Amino acid sequence: MKTLNQPKKGDYSNFFSTYLNLVSGDQYEKIILDQIELLNDLFKSKGVEWSEKAYAEGKWTPKEVLGHMIDTERIMTFRALCFARGEKSALPGFDQDPYVLNARFSQVPIQNLLDDFKAQRMALLSMISILPEETLDFVGQASGNPITPRALLWIIPGHFKHHYQIFLDKY
Repeated sequence: MKTLNQPKKGDYSNFFSTYLNLVSGDQYEKIILDQIELLNDLFKSKGVEWSEKAYAEGKWTPKEVLGHMIDTERIMTFRALCFARGEKSALPGFDQDPYVLNARFSQVPIQNLLDDFKAQRMALLSMISILPEETLDFVGQASGNPITPRALLWIIPGHFKHHYQIFLDKY
């Protein structure tokens, strides 16, 4: 896989700094693959009951968080593809709460969600392998802000790290 350098300041809105500050280096593929194993190990070590209990009233269960992570990665991947292909139309934001509510992740076996997460990650790496390097810095508009495919792709492992730390700290 080609080296996927990190985005520069200005390639994304400040909102995404939270996620992008959590990842470093240029070993994107290794980070993506290592995170699959981290997630599998965590969920297997905790068991099914753990995956179905929120840490507080009104919070998502680990299964719902995992489903949210998958949905978010699909959206970021789609946005990256659109902008790398030269899409000029602005793409809308999304409200994560109705996505989680309507997905009914609590009804999905945890192994299906873990398999889906891995499949999404493998599709992500496959897509990146065929993107021309120069298209990673095209600028598109999502959620009312300019952003590059490179930034969107790096948000994915940062978003994972954000939620993984919450798993460790709160659940």
